[in-house]
Parts: sequence; structure tokens; C-alpha cells
Amino acid sequence: MNRLIRESSPYLQQHAENPVDWYPWCDEAIERARAERRPILLSIGYSACHWCHVMAHESFEDESTAAVMNQHFVNIKVDREERPDLDRIYQLAHQLLTHQSGGWPLTVFLDPPTLLPFFTGTYFPRSPRYGLPGFADLLMRISNTYAAKRTEVQEQGERLADVFANLESAEHESEADDAGLLAEARKQLEASYDAAEGGFGSAPKFPMPTAIERLLRHWAHVHADLDQRPDREALNMVMTTLTKMARGGIYDHLGGGFCRYATDRRWAVPHFEKMLYDNGALLALYADALGLGPDTLFSDAVRDTANWMIREMQHPEGGYYAAQDADSEGEEGKFYVWRREAAKRVLTEDEYLLIETLYGLDKPANFEGKWNLHRRDSWQSVVERLYLDQDTAAGRLASAKAKLFRARAERTPPGKDDKVLAAWNGLAIHGMAKAGTRLREPAWIDSASAAADFVRTRMVRQQRLFATWKDGSANHPAYLDDYANMLHGILSLLSARWRDDDMAFAVYLGDTMLDHFQDPVTGGFFFTAHDHERLIHRPKPTTDDALPPGNGIAARALTGLGHLTGEVRYLEAAERTLAWARGFIAGHPASHCTLLTALEETLHPPELVLVRGSSAALSEWLGFARAGYRPSRVVYGIPDDATRLPSYLPEGGTGGDNSPVAYLCSGLECSTPITDLEEFKGKLG
Repeated sequence: MNRLIRESSPYLQQHAENPVDWYPWCDEAIERARAERRPILLSIGYSACHWCHVMAHESFEDESTAAVMNQHFVNIKVDREERPDLDRIYQLAHQLLTHQSGGWPLTVFLDPPTLLPFFTGTYFPRSPRYGLPGFADLLMRISNTYAAKRTEVQEQGERLADVFANLESAEHESEADDAGLLAEARKQLEASYDAAEGGFGSAPKFPMPTAIERLLRHWAHVHADLDQRPDREALNMVMTTLTKMARGGIYDHLGGGFCRYATDRRWAVPHFEKMLYDNGALLALYADALGLGPDTLFSDAVRDTANWMIREMQHPEGGYYAAQDADSEGEEGKFYVWRREAAKRVLTEDEYLLIETLYGLDKPANFEGKWNLHRRDSWQSVVERLYLDQDTAAGRLASAKAKLFRARAERTPPGKDDKVLAAWNGLAIHGMAKAGTRLREPAWIDSASAAADFVRTRMVRQQRLFATWKDGSANHPAYLDDYANMLHGILSLLSARWRDDDMAFAVYLGDTMLDHFQDPVTGGFFFTAHDHERLIHRPKPTTDDALPPGNGIAARALTGLGHLTGEVRYLEAAERTLAWARGFIAGHPASHCTLLTALEETLHPPELVLVRGSSAALSEWLGFARAGYRPSRVVYGIPDDATRLPSYLPEGGTGGDNSPVAYLCSGLECSTPITDLEEFKGKLG
């Protein structure tokens, strides 16, 4: 009996017709395994995961393999996006047992009495290949080993439990000062930087937005310090990486949006899945980079990605969907790649010549005999090579891309994971709010506001946030990432456009995080709430991963909320988090870029710019305050009819002639009211 048919997760629904006797993670499955003394086969994946689909087709849909699974194991299928707590724990267990990085699908065999793993892996083929055993053969070997060597399995579990316990109980001391940790992270990032192609490391190559943001902020603080030499190389690493990604095949040049990662060093061929969290983070990052000056490549990428999120990733009622698959019609990338003849059929000769030159169709095919569009050269060099003027070239490109986009839309689209995740929506709200502010696109801020309203009204029940929403139902009490990322996103949204409901929601998120996730003994925050299901480990995440760690975002968001509200308890919680995490940061600073940015924000308190007045009058003042890239400056435009105000602001607040009034605040101290625009400009510097 396959029980997944009752689940709301699109990923679990994909396996609901398997001949495997699947359970979701539940007490019934665990109790059955304990009663029958059978090991648990735990399989963790997600709907947009290509290799998850491959393993499903090869093994889970195969009657003979399913028969082995059903006879010898109790089988549990988990969507890692719904249960990141389980995924985080068992990915860590996989790394501890195998000394290898994890991934999806994650295949874990558990001892039912303790739920501790005794064997782990990722993808296994149906028949032996890639140096891996066939899955059915592996299942029989594991079943026999479990039956014959129960004592060894138990002893290994006890050793693993001790390792888990020591991960959080060990003392971590660091003698490095704050500036030393920040400098060491910059040094380590440069050591892994690919000077030729941008990014970090070789293939596969991930965007790593937290690392890029760290370098950009490092450059900005050094640049602002007149006593230090400008760190041009840090800025070069940022701009080269952003340029290579925006030109590369990891970016969808027709529809907008960035894919999860590139399979090659040069960013040409991606793994084609598009994740909401990547695109939210990259929107914010490119918006920051545009603060350094106009760049058509960057602004086009921001515009197209924001429009893709609204067009394809937003529920009609506001929330953003989780992901788009890599596959369509069972083939990875089929929706996105082109044959030359197909492109020629829909374009004029002049349009095709431009597309061919710009996107490499005149070069050898780069994906299974077809072309995934990516720019090998700069726009300017292509225009000059074709002897075109800028206006003609731009018009020709726009018309060609529109035709290709329409032709592509007739293909079978990739599958979509249409559940709404609170944590990922927080990242998307943050990115859309920052992008809308930078490029002055109110529709993007409207979109972010609709997502915030969706989460606030549909995903909070009985004063608790829930992690997922699907088909009218909110499920799974929220994790640290949900609260922290939503708070961070709401603060960015407040900066883009003040709303009293958002201010109230921010305070609720901060208070609930303190009440239900904070470690009162050592500081920092647990990934799960105090009343969450008890698992084999309760992590307190610190390292940057596919998503920024909850403790890093919590420290950043609580620092921002503390300065905005004037509530010291938020600032103290952030400081305790950083004090607890300091030793982890010192172990490898470049792996803790989010926490280092939080550290920097406590080391250099933000310059808070608060402007009150009518919405129409605020625009000019806010435009001056938001100009450029100043990561330490946070700007809020508060309408004169707002009622949820920072406690230190006076009531009323506008000038005598109803003109705006501004306050410049730092370290919980504010200037006298400023009612003259020229004086305001002068004090901003």
C-alpha cells in the first residue's frame, strides 16, 4: 500500500503510484519497523531534482526492485523542502559516515530503535555503473548485514550519537578579532576564486551569492575607510562573477531566471532546474551591484528575472512557488535548448545573424547536439563585429528574443513545484523589494507585498507560522529558516514601502523566534522550535549552504529589527548568537559569510535614515538617501498616516507645511528633525 497519495507535497505525489510500499515520515512507519525489526529505508529528494527522477524511473517504478524494498524494509519518502530538519540531520550523518558531501536523492538506512543511520548514499543505479552497485543488489546486502551484525550496527549508532552530541557541546574559542575574521574570509575566497571565469572552484559551479555579497561589502567598507588602500581585486571578483553568470547559460536569456548551477567551469551549461531561493538572493545581489552604476547586462537580468517570478512563479493570491523542474517530457533541458534550424524558422535573416553571433550558435553545440543560449562575448563587441548601430541592434535583439520566447512557449513546459515555502518566500520578498527599489519598479514591490500578505494571512495559525502551503492548507510548523528569512524579507519590504501590517508582522516574527528557537544557555538559535518533534539531533546551523544559515540571517534580521524598533532585546539576541558562533566562524571564515556579514553589521551599526511625510513628498527625499551602494545605510520612508512607528519617533512628525521631516540615527541615537531638503542632502554626504 502506497500512502503518499494522501500527501500534499508535489514530490511525494510523484511517487504515489510507485509499486513501493511508501510511507511519509510518521509514527506509524517507525512503529511498524520497530515491531517487525526491519530497517528503515529513508529516501529524501525534491520535485525539481533530476537525479531523483532518474532513480525513481530506474528503481522505484520497477516492480522487481520495489518487491525487494517491500519485503526487507519499511520505506519512507521525504520531501526535503517540507522537512528540512530531517534532510539537514541525515545529510550531516552521510558526511560523517562517508566523509563525502551529500546531495539528492539521499538514501539512508536507519536502525529503527534509535533512528540512527548505519549506511548512507545518494543516487544508486538500477544496474551497476558509475562505480556504484545496482540498487537491488545493494538492498539485499544491507538487509543481510543488518540481520547478521546487529551488535555492530548498534555500536556504530552509539559512536555517531556521540559525534552529534559533541557537535554542539564542544567549546569553540577564537583569539582572532573581528577585523581579522573578516580579512581571513576575504583571503580564503580569493584562494578559491576562478580568475578566468569568475565564481569559486571549478565544475560544477554554483552562484554562491553569500560569498559574492561578502566580497562586495568588504570592498565597500574598505573603500569608505580613507586610511586603507582600495581593494579593487575584491570588487573585480564580484563584478567578473556577476558578469559571467549573466552572460552564461546558467541564466535563461529568453524567459529570465537563473538555474541552480552550471555543470561546467564556464557557466555555459546549467543543471536546468530553477529554484525560488536562488533567484531571490541573486535579485538582491544584482540590485546591490547596480548601486555602483548603470549596467545594461545587470539591469536586464534583474528585469527579466523579476518578471519571470511574477509571470510564472507567483500564485494568483500572492505567494511564490518553490521551483521549476530541470526536465520536460522526461528529458533534462528539453524546454530550453535549440537546434539552429528551429531558431532560423522563427527569425528573419538579420535577427538570426545577431542571435547566432551573440549566443554562440555559430560555435559547436554545447548540450547533447543542441545549443543552450549563452553569451561568449560582450554586447558591444558583437554589435561592432556586425557593423550595427546600438539602436538597430537593440531593436533587432528585442524582436528576436520575443519571437524565440513565443516559439519556446509552445513546447511542453517543465514541471512546477507549486507549494509555497515560507523561508524561500522570505528570500524572494527580500530580492523583489530590493530590486524594485533600485530600479524604481513599483509593480515588483506590489508583488513582494502580495507574497508577504499571503504568508501572513494563510500560513500563520494560532500564532505560529507554518513552513509550507499547498492547495489551501498550511502544513509543518515553521523552522528557524522560515522565521529568519521572512523577517529579513519583511524588513527589506518595509524599506521599500512602509506598511503598518508589515511592521506588526516583523515584530511578531522576531518575538516568536526569541520565544521558541533561542538557546537560552549558550546563545544562538536551534533549527527547530522547542516544541518540535524530537529527532536524533537538534542542529544550530552556522555554515553557508544552498540557503544562508538560519543563525546568520537571524542575527542580521534581529540587528535590523532592533535598530528600527529601538528594542535592545533583539540586538542582544543577535550579539549572543555571534558570540556563540565565533569559534565556528574562526574554523573557516569563508564558509560563514552570512554570519560574518551579521558580525560586520554589529561592528558598524547601521546609519538609519527615517523620513516621514506624504507619499508623494517622500519620493524625492528617499531618492537621494537610496542613491549608490551603501550597505551600512538603511532607509525607511514612513507615510504620515502610519500608526506602527519606531518607539523613539515623535507622533505626527511632518514639517509645519506638511513637508517631509527626516531623522538620521545611529546606535539608537537620532539627529534633531531635518525639514530642509538641502540640509538633508548635506548631512547624507
